Amino acid sequence: VARMIFQGLEFTNKTPFKDVLIHGLIRDEKGRKMSKSLNNGIDPMDIIEKYGIDALRYFLSTNSTPGQDMRFEIEKVEAAWNFINKLWNMARFVELNVEKPLALSEVELTIYDEDLLMRLDEVIKEANFFYDKYDFGEASRVIYNFTWNYFAANYIEYAKYNLKTNPEATMATLHHTLIVILKLLHPLMPFVTERLFQSLTKKASIMIESWPNE
Repeated sequence: VARMIFQGLEFTNKTPFKDVLIHGLIRDEKGRKMSKSLNNGIDPMDIIEKYGIDALRYFLSTNSTPGQDMRFEIEKVEAAWNFINKLWNMARFVELNVEKPLALSEVELTIYDEDLLMRLDEVIKEANFFYDKYDFGEASRVIYNFTWNYFAANYIEYAKYNLKTNPEATMATLHHTLIVILKLLHPLMPFVTERLFQSLTKKASIMIESWPNE
């Protein structure tokens, strides 16, 4: 880092970057440094083959505190895989039940829709706050809790009934909320969110979309 700054100032009169994020070591489950002598190393390719690259990436990026060491725990990788599987299931539900969703401004929202969207605005606000601080663990916690504990556990259950009584508003809210969730999670699990976004929107890429704002 110091060398790059020196060279940047010497040859361009500019620093090459504004922020530097220094992470700690990844230790084994007992807190020991991974080494050949202890034979306690983890081959990331083995984890990727079993759980997928996004599950590993999500675990590594959300379970470490900046500057602190972290322990490798396979249970947390499995938890990340379960969360990704939950996203796939939610996307499948939306794909099966939402046909050509209207914009939120074009529908008459119910109290369930408005409550969800108010909560979503708070999630966007909090996630952006933590992302700006490079606190990926807290950002993911906020997004995870909303996605699993409220959107999946509550709103989607209401939607199974509301799709019959107020289909246009429910479809618009379902689609809008899931797209925002995918955008917020994209830095942490890029491949899954890209795949689901393309499937739900038929657009080229989530990477060229605007970032959510409350």
